[in-house]
Amino acid sequence: MITKRKKAILLAASALSVTSTLAFAQDAQTQAELDALRARVEALEAANPGSGTGDLRIGNTTLDVYGYIKADFFYDFEFDQGDTAFVNVIGEPSAATSGTFGATVRQSRIGLRTSTPSAIGEIGGQLELDLFASNGTAELRLRHANITIGDNWLIGQTWTNFMPLDTYPTSVEFNGPVGIPFARVPQVRYSNRFATNTTFSTSIEENVGGSNSNDPVLTAAVEYNDGTYVARASALYGKAEGGGVEVDQTGFTVSGSIRPWEGGLFQVNYVNGQALGPYMIGLGDPVVGGQANDVDGYTIEFRQDLGPKWNVGISHGRESYDLPTSTGTLSFTELETIHVNAFYKATDNLTLSAEYIYGERNDAPTGRTFDGNRVQVAAQLNF
Repeated sequence: MITKRKKAILLAASALSVTSTLAFAQDAQTQAELDALRARVEALEAANPGSGTGDLRIGNTTLDVYGYIKADFFYDFEFDQGDTAFVNVIGEPSAATSGTFGATVRQSRIGLRTSTPSAIGEIGGQLELDLFASNGTAELRLRHANITIGDNWLIGQTWTNFMPLDTYPTSVEFNGPVGIPFARVPQVRYSNRFATNTTFSTSIEENVGGSNSNDPVLTAAVEYNDGTYVARASALYGKAEGGGVEVDQTGFTVSGSIRPWEGGLFQVNYVNGQALGPYMIGLGDPVVGGQANDVDGYTIEFRQDLGPKWNVGISHGRESYDLPTSTGTLSFTELETIHVNAFYKATDNLTLSAEYIYGERNDAPTGRTFDGNRVQVAAQLNF
C-alpha cells in the first residue's frame, strides 16, 4: 500500500516533471536538473518509508501537494452557457439552443504548498494551477502564486482582499451565483489579529482585467470568525477607465453567516459601489458613456447537512447596474441566478454532486427578460 508521503512525493515529482518538460523540453541542462531532482525524490522516499504524514521534506522545507480531479457533465435547455453557467449569454441569439449537452474536466487543479522556518517567522509558499485557460481549451492556468511571512504578510497572487471568501456560496458549477465579487490578483497584504477571533487586513493590489487602469487598488477588511458566526466588512478604492475617461472605482461589502442549528448554515453577502463590474461575476462594464457604472448585488445561501454523507443547499444571487453592458446584440442591467444542489461524500476523498441552475437577465433597451435552465452533475476526487 502506498503511504500518503509516497503519494505526495510521486505527485510532486510528476507535477514538476510535466510542467518543466512542457516549458523546457529542448533544454538539456534542465533535463539534467530534472534527473537529479528525480534521484533526490527517490532517495527521500527510500529514507522515509511508511511515515504517512503526506509531506515531503527537502532540507528544512516541508512540501505538500494538494488538488482534485473533477469531471462535470451538464445540459443547457434554452441557451448554451458553456463550461460555466455564464448567465450573461442568456438571450443572445448566437447562444440559443433546443438543448445542448456538454462535459469538461477543466476545473481539475493541482497545487503545492511549502513551509520553511526562519528567523523572521514561518515562510510559506503556494503555487496552484488549473486547466481553465481561455477559449475553452484545457491548458494550465495560474490561480495562486504567493509567499507568506509569519502570520502577517502575503506577497503574490491570491484572492482579492475585497472578496468575502469565508461566506462564498457553494455550487457544483464553476462560477456560483451572481451578485458577489470574485477575483484573484497580485498584491501585497498585511494582516493582524487584534482581538479574539477578529482579524484586520489591508492590501495594495493590481487592478483586475477589464478595469483598464494602471493605478493600484487599495483595500481594507475586518472579519470576526469564531466558527459559528462570521461577520465581515471590506472597502476598495482604485481607478477604472473606459472610452478615454478615467473614473473613481469605489465599493464596499458586508457579509455574515450563522450556524443556527446542528448541520445548518445561513449566509448573506452584499456589495455596492461604482465601476466595480470587472470584480463581479456578471462582469458589467465599469464605465459607460463616460460615466462610472454603479452596481449593487447580493447573495443568500442556506445549507443543511443530512447525516455524515449528504448535504443540500440553495442560493440566490442578483446584481443590478445603473448603465447597460453590451453582450453582442443585447445588453443588460440586471442578472439573477438560483442554484439548488446536493453533495454526497462517497468516501473521504470522493464526492458526487448534482445541481439545478436557473439564470435570468434583462435586455436593458427593450425591457425584455430572458431565462435559461441548466442541470449539472459532477464527480470530484480530492488528493
